Amino acid sequence: MSEAEQVPASAPEAAAAAVLDALNATDSNGTEALNATAKFVATPEGTALAYGSLVFMALLPIFFGALRSVTCSKSKNASDMPETITGRDAARFPIIASCTLFGLYLFFKVFSQEYINLLLSVYFFGLGVLALSHTMSPLMSRVFPESFPNKQYQLLFTQGSGESKEEIVNYEFDTKNLVCLLISSVVGVWYLLKKHWIANNLFGLAFALNGVELLHLNNVSTGCILLGGLFVYDVFWVFGTNVMVTVAKSFEAPIKLVFPQDLLEKGLEASNFAMLGLGDVVIPGIFIALLLRFDVSLKKNSRTYFYSSFLAYIFGLGLTIFVMHTFKHAQPALLYLVPACIGFPVIVALFKGELTEMFRYEEASAEEEGAKEESESEKKDQ
Repeated sequence: MSEAEQVPASAPEAAAAAVLDALNATDSNGTEALNATAKFVATPEGTALAYGSLVFMALLPIFFGALRSVTCSKSKNASDMPETITGRDAARFPIIASCTLFGLYLFFKVFSQEYINLLLSVYFFGLGVLALSHTMSPLMSRVFPESFPNKQYQLLFTQGSGESKEEIVNYEFDTKNLVCLLISSVVGVWYLLKKHWIANNLFGLAFALNGVELLHLNNVSTGCILLGGLFVYDVFWVFGTNVMVTVAKSFEAPIKLVFPQDLLEKGLEASNFAMLGLGDVVIPGIFIALLLRFDVSLKKNSRTYFYSSFLAYIFGLGLTIFVMHTFKHAQPALLYLVPACIGFPVIVALFKGELTEMFRYEEASAEEEGAKEESESEKKDQ
């Protein structure tokens, strides 16, 4: 966070490497460029409203994304099947993220910032429309009446023929999904034309919720490796170089949550933003979602580890804001979020005598689950 904007800095989320590294690029000092000339001094009320709103918006995708991740782990639909992050993926990610971040830095140094951001806007428009549509789909299913003519569709791409035919894409959707896609496209056009902060937040929340829902850590050890690696990554690129700050000033994409500190003075046309990078939401969020699924696996009708890690996230984010205001210097949020989100649940597990069980918990990937079900089905047939 910079002194001008007072926003938590942080690390990447984890889906596609390029997207996630872009998150890191904007996590730190993201609105410093905007505020450098304005020299706006926010009122205490405006600052409190902005930070309170950012914290609230950060909690929404973590809470609901974690709940949806439990259902998603059992889904048979290809569009809802999660991507499993293994220990090897987690160990390599900070290196890949660093290379991508530095690559973006070189791109902005060599090529025109205007053209790069135009390409990124089109790219994130497509991603945002799909993400927002997927986020809205369960809600729309409840809104539409039962009498609504809901037709089923299937998008299928295969390779080869006969017995060697292989499915490349198998996506099932219905009329309600098409309505969601249409609404999301309207939001996308609004964002492309106006770059309004509300449209930005709608896309940002959709990205974060989908990340928490669809990116699954296979066990707690993998989560510790990922968070620990990105802890070092975040601290190095924020404190050690100006690479992240340079990319942050140049990068324009809906991969952050923003809220105006001058909303009370200027209304919806406010322009002095506090921001929170999505990396500060998704990275801890997928770990918190893993702990919820661990709670479910215990079959004790309790959500102890989920709530303890959720409270730890609130504590860590609040501590980030407090330290930033105290020292008037940008802070990498994962510096505080990682110890809190790992430490709180571990302490709870120690007190409950379930530490070994927590670290032994293992989630099978979607492919492994499918193979297991096929094997059980074959045994029954025999």
